[in-house]
Amino acid sequence: MVLEEYKDPQLAKKLSEKIQTLAEEIEEDLLFMHVCGSHEWTISHYGIRSLLPKNLEIRPGPGCPVCITPSEDIDNAIKLALEGKTILVYGDMSRSKGTNGKSLLESRAEGGQVQVIYSIQDAIRLAKTTPEKEFIFFAVGFDTTSPPTAYEILNGFPSNLSIILSYRYMPPIVGAVLKSSILGIDGVINPGHSSTITGMKPYYPYFLETKKPQVFSGFEPIDILISIVMLLNQIKNANHKLENEYTRSVTWEGNIKALKKLEEVFYLDTEYVRGVAYIGNSGFVLKDKYKHLDAYPKYGLTKKKSNDHFVYGARCGEVIIGLSEPTECPLYMKECTPHSPKGPTMVSFEGTCRIWSEHAIIKSIKKITKS
Repeated sequence: MVLEEYKDPQLAKKLSEKIQTLAEEIEEDLLFMHVCGSHEWTISHYGIRSLLPKNLEIRPGPGCPVCITPSEDIDNAIKLALEGKTILVYGDMSRSKGTNGKSLLESRAEGGQVQVIYSIQDAIRLAKTTPEKEFIFFAVGFDTTSPPTAYEILNGFPSNLSIILSYRYMPPIVGAVLKSSILGIDGVINPGHSSTITGMKPYYPYFLETKKPQVFSGFEPIDILISIVMLLNQIKNANHKLENEYTRSVTWEGNIKALKKLEEVFYLDTEYVRGVAYIGNSGFVLKDKYKHLDAYPKYGLTKKKSNDHFVYGARCGEVIIGLSEPTECPLYMKECTPHSPKGPTMVSFEGTCRIWSEHAIIKSIKKITKS
């Protein structure tokens, strides 16, 4: 199988040696960041950080959709569930807590109407087969999960189905990471799934603004190692650019059909990315033609100025943005575990805390401090 080549231990060894050589030639400390939960799983699962030289570090950034979903959206979903409307939500999102420390799943104990689904198609089917009930689809995710929703909206939503829209657009989030003086990132490994939809093109303005290297990467261990080599070569040769390692899926233009559907249904506006900030053009918003599907105006909900509202003492926000490691949080693997998660980074299978806990990472791996 083709993908087996991307797990070849001999090739991994050669790439690791190349990384060591390039890092030694560059000499300076380098801090790279990825923004994808699947990338973090691969890096942790295959022990890629153990192969890196002492002057190179890769940190996880805001690439977990559940983790960056605003707490106010969770609060409003709980409010509607307790009022008798049925909230349709993905499994890990149902466990993420809002401002009062309560999750959608926990609201069931108070009579909240919450049902776990696997896709927007499940939501459509449930609404059509139970027309006497009101359903709200909690739409969470990045560019990868938004196109199917746009497609279904264009096909016609059932009248008893509306949306809490928490989709986020990844390129401006990566732009915020690149521009952050606090993080001091030297290069970014861009998400493969998201970029398959968006293409490389929308990342180009952020490259022009920052001139920092970006590589679009696949998810196998060899993909990650090749991407690191690409970033190091760019820095060594002072030839910074957008570079595509994941050529088997990512293109410059992206998925034209999916993007057309998105453009027909949504526009982009400033929205809150939990743990990060309000970021311009980071949020999908329904166009006027489809505004009647938005649960906020339909049910008289309001959006207040968000803040993170994490559990007291937790460092979820710092973990999401990549300033802290899970091991630096005083609750990690004590009060906060996969069986009893306190924050979204432990709830989601794409959350850094959850991934580290499943791989029994209990010691700090930080090597680089940027002033």
